[in-house]
Amino acid sequence: MSSPKVRASVVAAAAAASLAAAPPATAETRTTWNGAWTAAAMRPSGSPWFATWAEQGFADQSVRQIVRVGSGGAKVRIRLSNAYGAAPLRITGASVGRTATGAAVRPGTIRPLRFDGSTSTTIPARGRTVSDPVTLPTKAREQLTITLYFKGATGPTTHHQLSMTTTYRAAGDHHRDTAGAAYTDRIEPGFGSWYYLEGVETSGGRPQPRAVVAFGDSITDGFGATIDGDDRYPDALAERLLAAGRPHPVLNAGIGSNKLLSDSACGGDAGVSRFARDVLGQPRLGTAIVLIGINDIQLPDDRMCGVDRDDPPVTAKRLIDGHRTLISAARARGVKVIGGTLTPYRGSAGWTAGGEEIRRQVNHWIRTSGAYDAVADFDRALDPTGTGRIPDGLHMGDLIHPSPAGYEAMADAVDLGDLRR
Repeated sequence: MSSPKVRASVVAAAAAASLAAAPPATAETRTTWNGAWTAAAMRPSGSPWFATWAEQGFADQSVRQIVRVGSGGAKVRIRLSNAYGAAPLRITGASVGRTATGAAVRPGTIRPLRFDGSTSTTIPARGRTVSDPVTLPTKAREQLTITLYFKGATGPTTHHQLSMTTTYRAAGDHHRDTAGAAYTDRIEPGFGSWYYLEGVETSGGRPQPRAVVAFGDSITDGFGATIDGDDRYPDALAERLLAAGRPHPVLNAGIGSNKLLSDSACGGDAGVSRFARDVLGQPRLGTAIVLIGINDIQLPDDRMCGVDRDDPPVTAKRLIDGHRTLISAARARGVKVIGGTLTPYRGSAGWTAGGEEIRRQVNHWIRTSGAYDAVADFDRALDPTGTGRIPDGLHMGDLIHPSPAGYEAMADAVDLGDLRR
């Protein structure tokens, strides 16, 4: 296995390549853009747990997606990704507006989006693009509705599998509709996904503190939170900051089933691979909170995704080396990095005594090594007495994923003073 220094240089190189692949500079180069929302891109593989539209894609359909932004401003623009596309992607039309109820947009707020002056754009396979900015005053924790219209067939889509937010679909071109009547399609029971939408950025207005990016797996992504409730742990942290008069954008870069060391067909690229794109590529990044590794421990293969493949054996040392890789890459970019202790999972389907010992060793290193700039003790937040089990009321019923109350307890474990301004 390569040294942490070598692997950190690989992550840093990937970050540079990611930034080099960004859209070319425009007249907006001198404008300060703040990351307001993000979703980590995934390949269009099937999920054993959630239905999505990713594999079938879209054709002569409008897709309406709702996000809650973490920073306000006078102008808005969106980032779109075709990172896992096998062919160029044609966006025929797009719009943004303030969310009303369901798929409806508040009257008078919908803004058509352009791309280099055009109402449509083509994103190359494995490429990305950013829209031209539009004037739309926003404030932190406000919901925006983004609509994309695809006239031609997209094929399988780059997406984010688990949004915990309802996404709507309509036949035909309805990207400028204020009403939501045409958006009769949604996936039940409503866990939702985001499609092609990689980020939302804001500029203008009051200066914003630097962004906080929460990086991890489904416990960061928010499985177990309230559908359409925006009460994942990064949401609860954003609300704490807003109440304290320090409204940092808190960007959620979690992926359900994600692993630190191994790629997964339905759980996304390994954390050590995607950290550069999903964390270090965010605008005005100040702090990263890292919580990842429990899936490496409890899911030692990719059979959950229908793939007959075993991961290399996981040890505490390998996980610690992976964490050191992320720390080195973040520090090389001047980013403050907070280590989150791995949360309890005793009693869940994947628990083993051997896995529990690995979790204990990794958590001991996170707490005592000084490798991270600070520690968020999520383990103790969910299990104050150290039993290794999340108590009833703080998990969603499976003894591994927190409930909304558990997510709030996790957010309370982050010392606001540890976040870089």
